[in-house]
Amino acid sequence: MKIAVNTRLLLKDKLEGIGVFTCETMRRMVQAHPEHTFYFIFDRNYDERFLFAENVKPVLTFPPARHPYLWYIYFEYSIPYVLRKLKPNLFLSPDGWLSLRTDVPQVDVIHDLNFEYRKDFLQSKFQNYYVKYFPQFARKAARLATVSEFSKRDLHNFYGIDEDKIDVVYNGSSSRFVPLSREQQIEAKVKYAWGCDYFLFVSAIHKRKNLANMLKAFDAFKDSTDTDMKFVVAGEQFGNQDDVNEALRTMRHAADVRFLGYVTAEELGELMGSAHALVYASLFEGFGIPILEAFAADTAVITSNVTSMPEVAGDAAILVDPLSVEQIADAMKALATDEPLRQSLIAKGREQRTRFSWEQTADKLWNCVEKAMQ
Repeated sequence: MKIAVNTRLLLKDKLEGIGVFTCETMRRMVQAHPEHTFYFIFDRNYDERFLFAENVKPVLTFPPARHPYLWYIYFEYSIPYVLRKLKPNLFLSPDGWLSLRTDVPQVDVIHDLNFEYRKDFLQSKFQNYYVKYFPQFARKAARLATVSEFSKRDLHNFYGIDEDKIDVVYNGSSSRFVPLSREQQIEAKVKYAWGCDYFLFVSAIHKRKNLANMLKAFDAFKDSTDTDMKFVVAGEQFGNQDDVNEALRTMRHAADVRFLGYVTAEELGELMGSAHALVYASLFEGFGIPILEAFAADTAVITSNVTSMPEVAGDAAILVDPLSVEQIADAMKALATDEPLRQSLIAKGREQRTRFSWEQTADKLWNCVEKAMQ
């Protein structure tokens, strides 16, 4: 069988979220199925390390698709052209986009529908594109996959997709996230947090990530405790950051916050394995991979009680209302002052993490592909 794969988010040193999903699942899928040929379709020059096995054939096409106008050209003209040449049995798209102008059977992984909930999560040009085309992609697909039962229900409720047509393929956690020794943790704290214990936030910074409320909560936490705890933010900023900037402007303890920007995979492993706790009180997640990464690193977690996050966290995290600065601050205080509680959550995280792995994700995605071909 010939399988064409949309791999435009396999970007050297820039894997985030869906790019990580694509990398981890496709690496395992192509190696597990050497009897099939996989055509990886890139929209720019690619790193050969993403050609994970001999049965992977790279295809380079244009234009680089990074905003709505180019998305349309890429998926409605470039991709159909490539598919006509390759004549694959199936087109697999791990990032949600499909082509509406091809008759090749397609499997689409739609990770979440955050844009259907609030118009201010994305810039209007992106918001309008998603709202217009993602319902069409969902209905065009021969079969859909998504990363949580929550997102599966959304696909059914918003777009009327039969739930029997949707497979849940939970995310996994990278092997780089492991518990660190005391010595490694001390070194990381010196490197990233002035030698102090710290709360960690990890993500590309969008409005839906709710960083402004987490900063306000950290300020309230510092007011109520006598601690040198820091707050470390790892991730690039995207879109309008007025809410974050305003929170920083009014903070009394802004000097205890450190923004690292983009960090490497190695640095992220150090940060996660040395944090006192991960604070991930997002407004909306289709899954929330950092929760699993924290569990893998033996790090306690504070996360939100909305969307998919309770599904991923189970009873291994403190769940908070992301709109309540007070609840987030109280959770920080609990983990800063109650070490038995923190250790209990870490132990529960070890159990919860066994429910998820990239091996399971790749196997379930392959099963989705096979169902689409039946």
